[in-house]
Amino acid sequence: MDIDMPPRPRTMSRDPAPAASGIVERFAGLWSALAWSMVRPYLPRHLLPDRLAGGSLLRRHARRLLAGLLDPYLTVTPAEYGGGEGMRRGAAYERAAAYLGARCAREARTLRAESARDGGFVLRVDDGEEVADEFRGATVWWHAVPAPHHRHGGPRCDAPGEDAGRTYRLVFHQRHRDLVVNSYLPHVCREGRAIMEANRRRKLFTNAGERYGKSSWKHVAFKHPSTFDTLAMDPAKKREIMDDLDAFRKGKEYYRRIGKAWKRGYLLYGPPGTGKSSMIAAMANYLDYDIYDIELTSVSTNTELRRMFIDTKGKSIIVIEDIDCSLDLTGKRRGRQQPLPGPADDDADAPPPEPTSMGRGLWSACGGERVIVFTTNHAERLDPALIRRGRMDKHIEMSYCCFESFRFLARNYLAVDAHPPEVDITPADVAELLTPKRAGDDEGSCLVGLVEALREAAAAAAKNATSNNIQEDGEVVEDE
Repeated sequence: MDIDMPPRPRTMSRDPAPAASGIVERFAGLWSALAWSMVRPYLPRHLLPDRLAGGSLLRRHARRLLAGLLDPYLTVTPAEYGGGEGMRRGAAYERAAAYLGARCAREARTLRAESARDGGFVLRVDDGEEVADEFRGATVWWHAVPAPHHRHGGPRCDAPGEDAGRTYRLVFHQRHRDLVVNSYLPHVCREGRAIMEANRRRKLFTNAGERYGKSSWKHVAFKHPSTFDTLAMDPAKKREIMDDLDAFRKGKEYYRRIGKAWKRGYLLYGPPGTGKSSMIAAMANYLDYDIYDIELTSVSTNTELRRMFIDTKGKSIIVIEDIDCSLDLTGKRRGRQQPLPGPADDDADAPPPEPTSMGRGLWSACGGERVIVFTTNHAERLDPALIRRGRMDKHIEMSYCCFESFRFLARNYLAVDAHPPEVDITPADVAELLTPKRAGDDEGSCLVGLVEALREAAAAAAKNATSNNIQEDGEVVEDE
């Protein structure tokens, strides 16, 4: 991937002005307050509106004037949460973190190492660090601001929508305002996104319960080896599923044109042991998507389930396995007999979570490029509203092993790829071998007899073929 490298950043020691910007702002506020206290007694109060008489407007303008004279530096703050992203981690923050780690890490004294896609690691600027960057002759400074803490030392317990997280503070001179806003920040977003794609590793997420208002998702690296090349099923059915996934992955403009959320649901149903989990892993490896595995019994309310859904990212597969065992989803919609466990007593009377609320209505359009997969051993027990088209768009039956699957497994496990020898046997012979002849004969013994007869016929055919080859070779020698 070709990425244009910006000029190497300069150190902070060459221009220490932004480091003192906070102090200058405080002095500017002090001078504005003093100026207002000196001017206010000489202003006719009856000529001023109440808001002006209170001094808030004049103080604000005086503060701006003095701050512009004493502190010519401006600040932009991409927050980890908030900033229009609500309950989701901010894309601007993530891209800025990736950009700074790749471009400005040389200037930082404290770094944070994270795993990379190729098995190595990437560097991130740690909290409290300050680095400089240069863009088209303008120098800017980035400050990594840690998350706020309680006075008792614990992390702040606000919700993500209340900016309870880290921030990056970008400081630059006001004469570079247009350059930074119109060119530098878009450049950071483009470069950061490209770096994130290059370093991206597939992850397997599971819900572990919320803590301090942060995401309930915890993850490990996803390394499942299952692929469509190793999946034992009918080749035509396998090709149909792969074509459907390709159409979804390339369908961004199609979904936008028809006014539909860019998501697709799959219902995998069949007896235990038929490869439903392997199919999910094969889908993730084929699409290069992350997997979010939801343990539905750990979710207390619909609100929590919806928040978890919003906190997922694009290019992901959201999975609820054995959904018929998680909750009462039989269509009867009976009242709950026992309350589900929850974080507070107030949730004891809340209704149980329903997977239909996860992607229902307006919330279904929050984020795109998501595949939702439900698995079950008994599709007939599920509520029809849960698996209707539009929620579970494609139903895939994972059935018992067929002949093609058997051949595939024999080739994978035993490296047996040759076709069995053809045997000439008439239907009458087969009928005779399948007919019970003794009192103790049953279906099993008759089938064993048929297999043995086929084996003997195959051996005889192979022996005849070998003798014919030897005879032909002898005739060739005599002719020579």
